[in-house]
Formats: sequence, C-alpha cells, structure tokens
Amino acid sequence: MAVKVNLDIQTILDKEFDIDLKGYSASQVDAFLDLVMEDYETYQNTLSELNEKIAELERTNASLRAKLIEEEGHTRALEANTPAASGAANVDILRRLSRLEEQVFEDQKKTENQ
Repeated sequence: MAVKVNLDIQTILDKEFDIDLKGYSASQVDAFLDLVMEDYETYQNTLSELNEKIAELERTNASLRAKLIEEEGHTRALEANTPAASGAANVDILRRLSRLEEQVFEDQKKTENQ
C-alpha cells in the first residue's frame, strides 16, 4: 500500500532556485514553500494515522470473522440437536416400532391359527 511520492519535507526545504533579474521574489517563494511543507507534513501525518487505523480495523475484522465462524458452528450444532430434529427422529422410530409390532402380532395370529 506504500505510495511513491516525489517530494518529502526535506527536499522541499533544501530546494534552491536560480535568481534571475525578472524572477520571483525569493522571500515570497520561501513563504509559499513553507506553506507547502506544512500541508505536506499534515498529509503525511494523516496518511500514517489512516494506515494505522486500517491495520487496526483489519485486525478487528479478522477477529470478528473468527467469532462469526465459531458462532455459526455453534448454531449448526444446536440446530442439529433441536427438538424438531429429535422429534422427527422419534416419529421415525415410532413408525418402525409400530410396523414391527404389526408384524409380530400377525406372526402370532398365524401361529395361533395353525
């Protein structure tokens, strides 16, 4: 995420301009460059703070994702053990038991009739 910039505060501070007879006022150029340096320093500080905040938010995001995955696992486990799932299993067992009883009674009746 590192952004390459052409200037830094020291480069701006050390910049020397040639003096011409019809050139700009050296004091005005220096005053303007001082303002540019202040803004540049503010920009660099803001950028550093934002990068730190991004790193902090990425750590928080990773932590929350891990917790979410863990909670989803707990939810799936609970859903598998819900009374509805158990009830469906119980109904199936009761149906099988009923069929087995019917078969046993039919077999008993057949043996009694013989």
